Amino acid sequence: MKRALLGLLGFSLLSLAWAQPQAGAYAYRSPAFTALVQDSYRESPSQGVQPFYNWFEAAYAKTPKAKLEGYEKLDLMGALAQRKKELAATKDPAARAKLELDTGAWLHRLVKATILKFSLERGFEFTYAVANSERQCLLQSVLIAGMLQEMGVEAGAYMVWKNNKGEVSNLGHVTAIIKLSDGRDVEIDASEPTPFFTHQGIFAPINGAYKFAEPVFNEDNTISGYKVMDSGQSVKPDAVTPLSYDYLRSQFYYYRGERAPGGFLAAPKTPEGLAASERFLRQSVKYAPENPLATYVLGVVLQREGKLDEAKTYITKGYKLYESYGYIPDGPKDAFAMASR
Repeated sequence: MKRALLGLLGFSLLSLAWAQPQAGAYAYRSPAFTALVQDSYRESPSQGVQPFYNWFEAAYAKTPKAKLEGYEKLDLMGALAQRKKELAATKDPAARAKLELDTGAWLHRLVKATILKFSLERGFEFTYAVANSERQCLLQSVLIAGMLQEMGVEAGAYMVWKNNKGEVSNLGHVTAIIKLSDGRDVEIDASEPTPFFTHQGIFAPINGAYKFAEPVFNEDNTISGYKVMDSGQSVKPDAVTPLSYDYLRSQFYYYRGERAPGGFLAAPKTPEGLAASERFLRQSVKYAPENPLATYVLGVVLQREGKLDEAKTYITKGYKLYESYGYIPDGPKDAFAMASR
């Protein structure tokens, strides 16, 4: 994917030349999914940690609560294959959507039963899922979406900027989604006790461009449409696509930078920790220059390292990205105001 270099201060977003984002394809055990696992084993302590697939599928085999009802004797790959056949044989959109919802509920239960602990600190790494049974919103959402894709279900992940209570964050969460066959969407969040959740603000490609939007929910927690923040336009679910693969890979690196010991979020911070945050965040921005959170936070880290000119550039880029997407959180607003003095 070709991408033009971003300009320095005051660059025009019209000059951005990367292709329109496409929904990420990363079916479970595919080369794309495996690359995410390999990133984790390369970038985090992995000596003596058994391969993720072996561990996860063994955890499924020994966890009765995780099993697909009616097919408890099948291993994970067998269960995925069986449900894939059932889905393929269901031609009526309403009936298939009902089966897709049942499948999403199964995977929500499966992930919570096999990867037991939620950890903001390390749960985004596949290695820590294996070593400590830890998960976090990005890993669990990619895992759920990857298994859904393996079964032929259109699914992916969205960033969340407003939770079910209306509390806003700077893209502080990730949820899986299913694009149901009857035209509705539904969120699946393994951070919650029930599978189908109602986060009130999402960030994803809408008509080919990343935007902040608010879902419009039905009584059953499915989504009938979205309101785009900057235009006020209402769009149908088919206008909204999941995050691209490059964006998700970028987000894994963002969390590595955010949570580096001694780095961006640490107290106290150390030169070594900030250098580690910088390295991970530069990789994040390399994978997805359109990721506003990674771009802005890289600027903040550079600022803390005393690299002020470059920090100003990335803070400004991040601010302009948020602006073009229709919502600017307080952190980027404040950082941009200070950088513009």
